[in-house]
Amino acid sequence: MGLILDSSVVIAAERRGDTVEQFIERVVNATGDQDAALSAVGLTELIHGLYRAKTPAMRLRRESFLNELLADLTVYPYTRETAMLAGKLDGEQQRKGVVIPFGDLLIGATANVHCSSAIAPLKIELRKVQHHGA
Repeated sequence: MGLILDSSVVIAAERRGDTVEQFIERVVNATGDQDAALSAVGLTELIHGLYRAKTPAMRLRRESFLNELLADLTVYPYTRETAMLAGKLDGEQQRKGVVIPFGDLLIGATANVHCSSAIAPLKIELRKVQHHGA
């Protein structure tokens, strides 16, 4: 089993000043000893943050944290299977009047296809995605 780290969790760790080792330790303590990974969509969000950094020092800190993290984690791709599941989930949920933020939808679908769960702040929408049967 494994889990997909939501970009917001990674961003929070970097902003707190955690080292990658401290961050991974927090993840293990919170979830048990699971294999953590990123989704390609989450990685896109993190790279976006690098280029929005307000100072060169901030960008360097983010880039260093991300590079160290990427050395330790798998990045799962957004595939045809993931796209089909995301479309199904989005259609089903919107039919019920539930709108899932697009990034969360794609990360949740990636977690559903490749891992057992996604780690994110408490987001009802993401929990609905990650617990949906494929």
